[in-house]
Amino acid sequence: MTALLPVLILITSLIPAIATFFIAQENAGWRNGLNLGGALVKLGLIVFMLSEVAGGALYEARLEFVPGLYLLLRVDALSLLFVTLSAVLWLLTTIYAIAYFGPKPDLSRFFGFFSLCVFATTGIALSGTLVTFFIFYELLTLSTWPLVVHKQDEKSIAAGRSYLFYALPASGVLLIAIIWLESATGPIEFARAADLRLLDDTSLRIIFALFVVGLGVKAALVPLHGWLPSAMAAPAPVSALLHAVAVVKAGAFGFVRVIYDVFGIGLVTELGVGLPLAVLASVTIIFGSLRALQQREIKKRLAYSTVSQVSYIILGMALAGPYAAIGGLAHLVHQGLMKITLFFCAGIFDERAGIKRIDELNGVGARMPFTAVCFSLGALGMIGLPPLAGFVSKIYIGIGGIQSGAPWVIGVLAASTLLNAAYFLPLLYRIWFGEAQDDSRPGERPLGIIAPAVITGIGAIAVGLFAGWDLSPLAWATLIVERDYWP
Repeated sequence: MTALLPVLILITSLIPAIATFFIAQENAGWRNGLNLGGALVKLGLIVFMLSEVAGGALYEARLEFVPGLYLLLRVDALSLLFVTLSAVLWLLTTIYAIAYFGPKPDLSRFFGFFSLCVFATTGIALSGTLVTFFIFYELLTLSTWPLVVHKQDEKSIAAGRSYLFYALPASGVLLIAIIWLESATGPIEFARAADLRLLDDTSLRIIFALFVVGLGVKAALVPLHGWLPSAMAAPAPVSALLHAVAVVKAGAFGFVRVIYDVFGIGLVTELGVGLPLAVLASVTIIFGSLRALQQREIKKRLAYSTVSQVSYIILGMALAGPYAAIGGLAHLVHQGLMKITLFFCAGIFDERAGIKRIDELNGVGARMPFTAVCFSLGALGMIGLPPLAGFVSKIYIGIGGIQSGAPWVIGVLAASTLLNAAYFLPLLYRIWFGEAQDDSRPGERPLGIIAPAVITGIGAIAVGLFAGWDLSPLAWATLIVERDYWP
């Protein structure tokens, strides 16, 4: 069972992905049932492992192709944090997507790549070596591109072209970093510290910089973020997946692995590369917020908000302090819940009422109350209003900044919070107090598009309100940091 469970978790996404491509459009029930079934089985396996891993258990599966070249799947506390987020939000996004698309064409292709994307994301979470991580990281690029261009209109094709323009060169840079590093150290496993001192300081700094570029595209670090806003041409379920679960989170998760499991926080501090990365993350936080202020389309504003918010994770990890690391890891989940709620709601506004622009939100709270409440919860959480999820992340990262001798982080968080309020509160004002331009009630149905937003909206409250619970994201992040990184 120790070797079988990581493989089973992957299979729950891979089998639905492959089978869905061969299901005819008219057999939508089979397609939907297969994808929902796979998501439920995966979630069940993860729930089974949570208590075991909390108690110190590890699950590993090793697949050797040739001597020295192997895939390693490993379930530890960090991988389980990411894969749990992926599993929960995959299930909810699948329900949402089924209701959102209805009987539209080309859905077997869509759901096939959708499940393949989750398969790649799960593989990234479970990767136990740099090579394994790279393989799934590149599979994620290949599986998300068809989702970005799903509509096959001019904007979607341009968005897909922009995505590949950024992603493919970054893949080459990431591969160079891995080959350079492993040519000196041999295969690097995340659970076993490699002797990086076989390389000189200059080489290690250059390799770290290559990792920043290779991972920074998916994590949307400035100036490597340009593909993300244009990817908003994709349907709402794809936007939700890209921003909350898959692509940007894969980049941020890669930074966690590189900083803590490849280089190690001691070497990162000794080389002096943590501070420049923290500064770059801070610049991205402020830049993303300033650009969000300038957007007039709802999804574009949310996209630049993601550019800003994902860098909280990188900032927390780069500060080299336990509290900051806990805040960054917790934000991996917190941001996912808040951002997917916002994109679910933006999709409902568009699909049910044709609302795409901010100036079209006037009075929509009275017309679509459940969607408006959920959107408000997501937005207030992003601002950092207690006791919502974003408040918990910011408090821990701020304390971590002081703990790490970087009190300037408080200024970054304060400025970011003010900017968050500046670009979200006008939307909420329009939603609840603006004069309605249309007296009709578009309705909030079917239930499949409303229920996921309600669940994630409640989740954004719960993870902050019950942050002290033993299985909360904050408690799990604390477990990871105290047991694995600062014992």
